[in-house]
Amino acid sequence: MEKQGDLPRAGRREWLAMAILALPCLLYSMDLTVLNLAVPELAADLDPSPAQLLWMVDIYGFILAAALIPMGVFGDRIGRRRLLLWGAFAFGAASLIAAFSSSAPMMIAARALMGLAAATLAPSTLSMVSNLFPHPEDRSKAIGVWIASFSAGGAIGPLIGGLLLEYFWWGSVFLINLPVMALLLVCGPKLLPEARDSSAPRPDMASAFGLLVAVLGLVYAIKKVATDGWSGEAGIALTLSIVAAVLFCRRQQRLAVPFLDLKMFASPRFSAALTINILGFFVAFGMFLLVALYLQFGLGLTQLQAGLAAAPSGIAFIVGALAAPAIAPRLGTAGLMALGFLVAAGGFALAGAAVSSGDRALMIGAYCLFSLGLAPVFTMTTDVIVGSVPSSHAGAAAGLSEASTELGGAFGIAVLGSLLTLVYRLALVDYPQLADMPMSAALGPDSSGAQLEAARHALGQAIEMAAYLCSAIAICGAALTLIIRNRDGLQTETQGT
Repeated sequence: MEKQGDLPRAGRREWLAMAILALPCLLYSMDLTVLNLAVPELAADLDPSPAQLLWMVDIYGFILAAALIPMGVFGDRIGRRRLLLWGAFAFGAASLIAAFSSSAPMMIAARALMGLAAATLAPSTLSMVSNLFPHPEDRSKAIGVWIASFSAGGAIGPLIGGLLLEYFWWGSVFLINLPVMALLLVCGPKLLPEARDSSAPRPDMASAFGLLVAVLGLVYAIKKVATDGWSGEAGIALTLSIVAAVLFCRRQQRLAVPFLDLKMFASPRFSAALTINILGFFVAFGMFLLVALYLQFGLGLTQLQAGLAAAPSGIAFIVGALAAPAIAPRLGTAGLMALGFLVAAGGFALAGAAVSSGDRALMIGAYCLFSLGLAPVFTMTTDVIVGSVPSSHAGAAAGLSEASTELGGAFGIAVLGSLLTLVYRLALVDYPQLADMPMSAALGPDSSGAQLEAARHALGQAIEMAAYLCSAIAICGAALTLIIRNRDGLQTETQGT
């Protein structure tokens, strides 16, 4: 292992390349939410069935989550820059198809292709950070920029989508991807270095398919339970996921060169960082959903108004991500993660108080506070995950990092969403007709009077309880981080690769 003093420092060219890598990260996160605003116009033009409309919205995230790890491994084997540029071209082409879709099946297929192409972007860009920034201090700063770009995409996605839909047709939310991907295709070959494992054999397609099925089945089962409760369909998806995962692991043990090196999980640093990342995104994604529900249904804001109210939290997330590398040397990696969890816990508790008082400004402040606290957690866990493996496995590690993000978020939405539904219905015991109605109908524009107030009060009680639960989980996250550090799972220093 090289000493830090022997590793080259980043220069102007490397940071310019990092700016190019940040572009697909922006689009990656923007496209997770930007379609939500266009759903009414899409439904009017393409006339989808309820199931087709659901798949239009969800299939991007499903395919994305399932393909992250295989794409990360492919990048290690065939070249990360090559995979990134292929993915950028495919993402642009799929966006063009989506923009001019003339039927619901065509839109679903285009969104699936976008998800598959997007799965090349995150692991490719993150793994290339290791190549561009071998020095740990530079790598931590670059990962802060990488995390911040995702947050910026999530924050500006609803705003850009709202503005485009105000003046153009729904296809414009997809066409904005084209100039960014064109810039990446032009500048990428000049600024980004190629990196691959030259000794790696041809990727094992059977392993890739098995891993894809395992992750896709798990994510689908979690989201199915979150939306419809436990069902036979969710049980089948979960069973298929478990069987595929077992077969995948057995195949890796038989292969001379495994598709995914399971020995990475033997590293305490690597496994600890993955665990903390999952926990962090569990509370993050769950509360992001609940705050969005509260802003729209609890306070009666439009989607654009809710997007504007949420925008400051994106700025807070960017500040936290960029500040983390400067603070880490003083507190240590684990110390900064623990502090971040404690700040987030305060933000979640403040969100509960904001719901109780009905104070919009207080909710926006709470949203900013827990975003500010969680940003360093995600920055440092990502840095540890990528920095704990050899550079030849950076793509696989990046894929696992992003997959843990998606799984943690899916679990958070499922668990907190189920809790929300349970408490909401219990709070409407005196209004059984409201408890049996979909929440969107009970809190929608057609509701008024005492029933609307009762539904809003029930929603507030549910979100308040979930916020305080997230605060307690974040405190546990801080304690867990310090326990892991004391057991040498997380060292203060950052390892070289």
